[in-house]
Amino acid sequence: MGFERPEIQRILDLYGRMVAAGEWRDYAMDFEREMASFAAFRRTAERPQFRIEKRPALRGRQGMWTLYGEAGQVLKRGHELLGVLAPIERRLLKVVER
Repeated sequence: MGFERPEIQRILDLYGRMVAAGEWRDYAMDFEREMASFAAFRRTAERPQFRIEKRPALRGRQGMWTLYGEAGQVLKRGHELLGVLAPIERRLLKVVER
């Protein structure tokens, strides 16, 4: 299981903008049989600030995309990657407005 090229490009584009804003410093990707995940960190030695997970088996139910927060809580689920990334995009707008 993995990310398709347009999916990873969209995620890495957001990651690059968050790095430029000084919010994120590191990332990790994990690929397993049933899922793929991308985790973004403020600092390397801590839990990820956000984790984006793709589980195609959930495509027919809540959607295959899930956004998790730092404490592991589900922030957003959906069928489209862009909708699931929206809370992070809004946060980026707030950072730029400072």
